[in-house]
Amino acid sequence: MTDIQIGIAGLGILMALLAIKVPIGLALIGVSFAGLWVLIDLRVAWSAIGIIPYQFSANWVLSSVPMFLLLGYVSYHAELTQGLFRAARLWLSALPGGLAIAAIFGSAGFAAVSGSSIACSAAMGRIAIPEMLKARYHPELATGTVAVAGTIGALIPPSVILILYGVFAQVSVTQLFLGGIAAGVITAVSYVLVVLIRVWLNPALAPQHTEHFTWAERIVALKDTWPILVILVGIFGGLFSGLFTPTEAGAVGAFLACLVGLIKRSLTWNAFRLAVLDTMTTTSALIVIGIGASLLTRFLALSGTGAFLSDALLSIGSEPVLILLMIVVIYLVLGMFLEPIGAMLLTLPVMLPVVSELGLSLLWFGIILTKMLEIGMITPPIGMNVFVIKGVVGKTVPTAAIFKGIFWFLIMDLVVLALLIAFPGVVTMWMSS
Repeated sequence: MTDIQIGIAGLGILMALLAIKVPIGLALIGVSFAGLWVLIDLRVAWSAIGIIPYQFSANWVLSSVPMFLLLGYVSYHAELTQGLFRAARLWLSALPGGLAIAAIFGSAGFAAVSGSSIACSAAMGRIAIPEMLKARYHPELATGTVAVAGTIGALIPPSVILILYGVFAQVSVTQLFLGGIAAGVITAVSYVLVVLIRVWLNPALAPQHTEHFTWAERIVALKDTWPILVILVGIFGGLFSGLFTPTEAGAVGAFLACLVGLIKRSLTWNAFRLAVLDTMTTTSALIVIGIGASLLTRFLALSGTGAFLSDALLSIGSEPVLILLMIVVIYLVLGMFLEPIGAMLLTLPVMLPVVSELGLSLLWFGIILTKMLEIGMITPPIGMNVFVIKGVVGKTVPTAAIFKGIFWFLIMDLVVLALLIAFPGVVTMWMSS
C-alpha cells in the first residue's frame, strides 16, 4: 500500500469506529497510533504518543477552556440566569409569542456567560418551557424555540468551539469573539423573526398573554439581571480593552460567578461541587479529543493524505464559491452524526489548507464553521440540543414534536448562513485588523 492509501484506509477505519459509537477521542488516538505504526514504525508511533499530547495540552490559550466552563457551570448550578428570563418575560410579554421571544433573549444572555450550547438549552429549558406550556403555547413551538436558542451558545463568547478553533487555526481568539458576537446577535434576531411570523400566521401557537405589567414592575425586574451584567462587564470590559487575555478573562469570569453566587446565597457547597465536577469531566473529554485530533493531523501530514484530500477538494472547480458550498454540505452532513467539537477537530487538518489556498480569512471561516456546527446541533438524527430538551420535558413532549418544532428555525439558520457567506463584512467589520 502507498502512504496515501494507508492514510485513506485509516480514515475509513476511523469512520467505522465512529459509526459503532466508539468515543471520538479514543477512536482518533487509536487510528492515528496504528496508522503511524504501519506508516513508519512502532518507535515513531510511541514517540508521537509521548510528545504530541504535551504539545497540545501545554498551549496557554487552552487553559481558558476550564475557566469558561467553570463560569458557565457555576452560573447554571447557582441559577444566576433566572432573572434574565423573568425580566425578558415582563418586557416582551405584549409581543406575539412573547414568552418564546423572552426565551431566545434569555438564552443569548446565558450564552454570554456559559460558552456551552448544551448548558444553555438545559438551563433555559427548565425555566422557560414550563412557563410556555402553562400559558398554553403549542409544545412544538415551546420546545423547538428553546432547543434552537441554546445553539447561540456556540457563537456568542465565551465559546469553547471558538477557543479550540483559534488554537488549531492559530488565529486570535479575541478577534473570533468579536465576530461571534455579531453572528450571534444576527442569529438571535432571526429566531425572533421566526417566532413573530409563525405566531402571526397561526395565533393558536401562542395565545395572547393576558397579564399586564406596569412600568414599575418591569424596571424592578431589571434588577434581577445584575448578576449576569456584573459578570459580562468584568469579562468583556477587561478582554476587549486589552486589560487581560482570554485565559485571564475566563479566570476572572469564574471568580465573579462564584462571588456573585455567594452574595446571592445561591451558590451552595453542593452546587459548587457539581460545577467543578462538570467542569473537570467536560474539560477532560475535550482535551482527549484535541489530543486525538493533533495525532490525526500528524498522521495525515506524514502520509500525505491531508494534502491529497485538500487538493481533491480544490480540484472541484476554480470558483471559490463552489468549493465553499461543498465544504458547507460536508459539515451539514457531519453535523447530523457527530457532536460539534469532534466534527470540527476531525476535519480541520483538511479544511484549513483549503481555506488558506482560496485566500479566505481564517477568522471569518471560524465564524462560518461555528455557525455550521451550531446547525448540526439541531439536525436529526443526533440533534444534541433536541435530546437535551427531551431530557428536560420527559414524556410531556415527544421527541418527534421537538424536531418538528425546530424545522422553521432550521430553515432560517440556513438563510443566515447564506447571508454570512455572501456578505462576509457583516462579521469581519467588527474584527480589528
